[in-house]
Amino acid sequence: MNKPGEPTEASRWRRGWTPSCMVALKTLIFTVLVPGTVTVIVPYALLSSGVKLFSVEIGVFRFLGLAPILLGVLIYLRCAWDFTFVGRGTPAPLDPPKELVISGLYRWLRNPMYLGVALVLFGEAVLFESALLLGYAALALLGFHLRVVHYEEPALRRKFGESYEQYCNSVPRWVPGVIHRL
Repeated sequence: MNKPGEPTEASRWRRGWTPSCMVALKTLIFTVLVPGTVTVIVPYALLSSGVKLFSVEIGVFRFLGLAPILLGVLIYLRCAWDFTFVGRGTPAPLDPPKELVISGLYRWLRNPMYLGVALVLFGEAVLFESALLLGYAALALLGFHLRVVHYEEPALRRKFGESYEQYCNSVPRWVPGVIHRL
């Protein structure tokens, strides 16, 4: 029940406040469309294309690829949760978090979500014994790095200013414990 003078849920909605469930729905849709395409559709297309660079037969050890896949999925889901409920936004560039997310996995790395997706891709390369997927994973990681350096970091500096600078000076971009000051 609302206190006198406090806006109701309906009036918040009319003023443009998006309830958490709508943000979560948008995050879910983004997750299916973008990371789903990167980690499921493209690898499937590559594997079914018939193109074979070379493969390394590792037998039963190929199932070790399941560990990075599971870890990557868990990392992504935790980061998406933090974007949605801490940052009050989505991983989608059109609806980014309104607050700088520096909790959860973001305490140790500035880009754990990308790392989670990369782990899924590298795990798939091992699981399917595919050099083609390994090359795709490496190119995706390079693409993530270029996006972060040339688009996301400048945009976050403009949006969050000094607080983002302090965050960058204390939390590494990719490797825990390794700060790159550029």
